[in-house]
Amino acid sequence: MEFSIDQYSLSVDVPDWDTLERLVAARFADKQGFALATLNLDHLVKLRSDMDFRAAYKAQDFVVADGNPIVWMSRLAAQPVTLMPGSDMILPLCRLAAQMDVAVGLVGTTDASLKASAEALMAKVPSLRVTTRIAPPFGFDPQGGQADEILRTLESDGVGLCFIALGAPKQELFAARGRVTAPSVGFASIGAGLDFLSGSQVRAPRWVRTIQMEWLWRMLENPGRLFLRYMRCFAILPGHLLKSLAMRWRG
Repeated sequence: MEFSIDQYSLSVDVPDWDTLERLVAARFADKQGFALATLNLDHLVKLRSDMDFRAAYKAQDFVVADGNPIVWMSRLAAQPVTLMPGSDMILPLCRLAAQMDVAVGLVGTTDASLKASAEALMAKVPSLRVTTRIAPPFGFDPQGGQADEILRTLESDGVGLCFIALGAPKQELFAARGRVTAPSVGFASIGAGLDFLSGSQVRAPRWVRTIQMEWLWRMLENPGRLFLRYMRCFAILPGHLLKSLAMRWRG
């Protein structure tokens, strides 16, 4: 499923979990890194004006659909993809890492949240090895020297899978830099996923997610931060829906 913004285009190139599992397992087996991004409507808004974010997305090896609007558009375009939120991919990826004896690293959020989320992951996946936890300081530059230090630490610790919880666009920028500085590490950008695991943030109940209203739940919990973000998302949605229909008509 392809999305176009001016002269820029990107694709959701991993349609479902089975495909992602196969691709990631192959990278683990070959000890090759990767960068996994989870595309949502907010990212499409940011990609309209942030050239660094565009470059970071171009550096991603795998892109999945994180957000129901992305799934709706794929269906309109007759190129359906499965909803794969970053938060829902953490445990399956950890199980795969444990099966293949791949060490896991956690980067982002806070020290307390990383400690609690690591404990939660190892309790759910007993054979999992979480070897590295790094909470960058406030104002962290994902393209600066401190980022390179963290990336070198991940590689020297033998981390094969690193979950990045820095929020967009920082996590995607960090992953893109990691593909050059730490090429043996697989990076998965998962937003608030670790905070959900640690309990420092509360995810919408399953029934809210089932009726596709998680965005409303999140906005009501934090309207000051999210109201304008979602309004910008709604503003671009009709145009992308029309582009998806046009793709369907073109066959």
